[in-house]
Amino acid sequence: MNHAQLTALGRALRVLGEHGDALGSDTPDAKLQEVKADLKRALAILEDTVSGSAPTTRCGEHPNGPIDESAVDLCLLCETRRRSARRSEQNGDYGQHRPTNPESATPERTMSRYGVRADRPQPQQRWLPEVWTGQVWQLCGTPRRDRLEAERYLSAERRGARPGIAYRLVHEFTDYEVLRIWGTPVKVDIEPMGNL
Repeated sequence: MNHAQLTALGRALRVLGEHGDALGSDTPDAKLQEVKADLKRALAILEDTVSGSAPTTRCGEHPNGPIDESAVDLCLLCETRRRSARRSEQNGDYGQHRPTNPESATPERTMSRYGVRADRPQPQQRWLPEVWTGQVWQLCGTPRRDRLEAERYLSAERRGARPGIAYRLVHEFTDYEVLRIWGTPVKVDIEPMGNL
């Protein structure tokens, strides 16, 4: 719904609200005809504004999903999930419920399928292509997972139309280690006259 449609719909609904406040048992037919025309106008604006289809279920997650007449929210997908959960609960597939009183029994600790923090692998290694800007080393490309790919990228950069003064390849794992440097990084004064 764009802003113009929203404004027009809001105006039409406010007019209908004013009509509703003014209605009474002695309202003349001419006034009712005016209300009818305004109501038709508001419905026409609403018809132009609505782009999607009307929801088929009362489910917030699957409003246009398949219908199951026996489900509370008419959603077949959610009802299938609920039936599966009830079946699992009846068949004893769920684990034991936690005790309501924590002192009565200590809950058993189960191993997580993801392991504990100490068992997790270290960060993946990456190779960072960097260029010397005259002042600092700056990342000049996307960090790569493959060292050969990073070296090929730096070779292409050195052969490019505007190569840098120097390039280097940095290995990132848990720490940084400079693997290789191409060229000589020379400190360049950023002042054009050499700070005279």
